[in-house]
Amino acid sequence: MLTAKLALRNILRNRRRSILTILSMGGGYLLLSFMLAMTEGSYNHIIDVFTRDHTGHIQIHQGNYLERPSLYKTIDHAAPLITQLKKDNQVTGITPRIYGPSLAYGKDKTFPANVIGIDPIAEASTTYLKNKVQQGHYLSNGMTSHGYYPAMVGQALAKNLHLTIGDELVLISQGIDGSIANDIYEITGIVGTQDSYERMNVYLSLSAMQQFLSMGDQVHELAISLTHQTYAAPFANQLQQWFKLQEHEPYRALTAAPWQVVESTFFNSMQADKKGNYISMGILIFIVSIGVLNTVLMGILERTREFGVLKAIGTRPAAVFRLIMLESLILAAASCIFGLIFALPANYWLTVVGITLPEPIDMGGILFETMLGEITMFSMGVPALVVIGSTLLVSLVPGIRASRISPLKALQAA
Repeated sequence: MLTAKLALRNILRNRRRSILTILSMGGGYLLLSFMLAMTEGSYNHIIDVFTRDHTGHIQIHQGNYLERPSLYKTIDHAAPLITQLKKDNQVTGITPRIYGPSLAYGKDKTFPANVIGIDPIAEASTTYLKNKVQQGHYLSNGMTSHGYYPAMVGQALAKNLHLTIGDELVLISQGIDGSIANDIYEITGIVGTQDSYERMNVYLSLSAMQQFLSMGDQVHELAISLTHQTYAAPFANQLQQWFKLQEHEPYRALTAAPWQVVESTFFNSMQADKKGNYISMGILIFIVSIGVLNTVLMGILERTREFGVLKAIGTRPAAVFRLIMLESLILAAASCIFGLIFALPANYWLTVVGITLPEPIDMGGILFETMLGEITMFSMGVPALVVIGSTLLVSLVPGIRASRISPLKALQAA
């Protein structure tokens, strides 16, 4: 208790210097919190847009389909698995998909196309595909009024084949039973842009695709969206363990991969960019720490005779060391409280309003117009730990010096 009183007295004795120190460290807390909220919020927003574009947060395949895709690596009896997964509160959407490279024939030209069979309703609840329709309307189940299955094509493919809404599209591929797959479809929608993921795709309803490739109820992929992208890796691990415990052979051979694995190149590039931001934060922390070190050193040099008196009357070196460290801790805590008062409204504004980009970024047909922040325990707690930790760290050397000083030399100091 006595040590705390002495620490408060010493801090209040030179109010101007203490206030400047609190302002300096509080400003460091504010900047760190703002940078972390901006960084984490922007990355999470980009990841959400990217994963909701087409990848999903988790993908389920048969065996090593992700590394070596094959028409014959299918998920059998997918419907019961989908029903089971939908019961989990973290799952917000799950959509089955079938992939089949095909030759597409338009009015007078042919072009290779990636044909994807989807459940239109499930896909709309899992990805942004429905929002990316540029012409016509979104894919539907059933047949058109002309007796054809509807097809939705990417904009680049439609341009290459000179196709528009209402035209016929012929697809030729190989069925899973070894037969030649061919059929005629009616274009009801054009989706994406010239540079988006969908540019060379053809989308058919799941039933139309299964009939086209003679696949029965088999699918190639299950894409899952979760309440938040940070749950992807642990949820995929739990799902993989659950597959291993299943008695049915088809489920034991399944693999669950989070978006970090499915889109490893994108994930690695973001991690590298994050490291660059952390270097900038480290420089800011260093500058704040130098200011704190200067304040602590000045305080100790001015009080050298005082420490000599304390040592002369029998004060233990450990007590002197605790006194200095407690003073630094109080200053750091006060700085964090001061910084928090300004950081909360600033980060709230960043989370709700954000920073509008001068030029929107096209991410596969989805315009990324605003950089949003995110208020989390990480963005608010880490700056406090950094400020307090760096303050205590730079106070160690002055504290040890003051605790070991000789009373005679201290009292002789000018």
